[in-house]
Amino acid sequence: MRSRIDFTRGSIIKSVIWFSLPIVLGELFQSLYNSVDALVVGNFVGKTGLAAVTVCGSVSNLVVMFFNGMSVGSNVVVARAFGRGDAEELDRTVRVSFTFGVLLGLALSLAGALAAPLMLDLAGTRPEFYGEALTYLRIFLGGLVFTVIYNNSAGILRALGDTRTPFLILAAGTVVNIGLDVLLVWPIPLGVAGAAIATVAAQGLCSLLSYRAITARQKRSCFDLAAVRRGGDVVGGVMEVGMTAGLQSALIGFSNIFVMRYMNRFSTETVAGIGISQRLERFIVLPAKSFGITMSTCTGQNLGAGEYRRARDGKNKCLIVAASVTLAISAAVFFLREESAALFNRDPEVIRVAVGAILYMVPFLWCMAVREVLLGYLRGCGRNRMPMLLSLIGMIGVRQAFLALSMHLAPSVRNLYVCYPVGWVSTTLLLIGYYLIVRKNLLPKEA
Repeated sequence: MRSRIDFTRGSIIKSVIWFSLPIVLGELFQSLYNSVDALVVGNFVGKTGLAAVTVCGSVSNLVVMFFNGMSVGSNVVVARAFGRGDAEELDRTVRVSFTFGVLLGLALSLAGALAAPLMLDLAGTRPEFYGEALTYLRIFLGGLVFTVIYNNSAGILRALGDTRTPFLILAAGTVVNIGLDVLLVWPIPLGVAGAAIATVAAQGLCSLLSYRAITARQKRSCFDLAAVRRGGDVVGGVMEVGMTAGLQSALIGFSNIFVMRYMNRFSTETVAGIGISQRLERFIVLPAKSFGITMSTCTGQNLGAGEYRRARDGKNKCLIVAASVTLAISAAVFFLREESAALFNRDPEVIRVAVGAILYMVPFLWCMAVREVLLGYLRGCGRNRMPMLLSLIGMIGVRQAFLALSMHLAPSVRNLYVCYPVGWVSTTLLLIGYYLIVRKNLLPKEA
């Protein structure tokens, strides 16, 4: 894998593939972070532990998704500085972006740990696994600052054209996470607490390695409080892009909590089974999310360099590759659905629910590829607010309206299966419609 990619020159398709490959692998390891806890707990603790981790996944994703969105802000701002070729300005932008991310992470990590009981109550967590869920969530959110530092650092490094370093750091963290998960859940029987401790420790390692990587690249410490005080323009740029992306992701995560309330009306097996399908869904859409990140960097670099045609061509090629890869992985999971579900838990009822959810959800995941690439392109072009609003309408408004109506007319687990593709399809159609309306005005006329 190349250590540095410049989208402003050379073959766009090769740059897109080389840039996306380590991101896909990195996202795979990131998914393993989330899935290893469920795999280990589901097999060594049982279905109540798996249900607890599932509920915590929906709750903790609310905060994690916000910071992932905020990292898009750092990515776009740094990518534009990189494209302009001003070394001094690039150095300042990197230091301000990194330091601001650390400060924001510390504040909201503390708030998240304190609000853990409220979040679980909001999700309607069942009494039989409430205690395990609270233990896991408090530990996880208490160490969330490390997750924030890594994700923000990865966004900065990718904006500089380096996707190899974030991948290697995440690979090291995943190995540590897997080892500690098994150690702290099986030989040392700490249960769900052990799984949470393992995740926090591994993310702590990733954040330290990320800081060292950026510091080594810039040849000075990337943590600089003074730079933040003088870097209001950079903070404003990060907030303009990142806040819209972060709020969009966080509000979708908040919507998932209300989906969890409907889910908790049913049995523990239902919660565990749908939790398995959610984790498989996240695995399938890894390439789509990765190509969305690639699209933001590609567009940001080319706009900064004035290469407008290349930005547009990159979008077209990203769409084709992202959709093709997502369809291929979807087909594999669809035809191996029972085997895939059994990896997490052997309970027949849990597997039955998981397979039912897969049958309804997986055939529509190609929509996520279109959605993520369009979002990445629009953000790179400076269109942030309307794509956020349309995503919220589809993923929250349409999905919640469907659940409220369907659960009122005929309460069924099947409604939970269907609500996910309803949100994906409606969001994708809204974004396509918006893009077709504004596409002539996205780039300067000379494009």
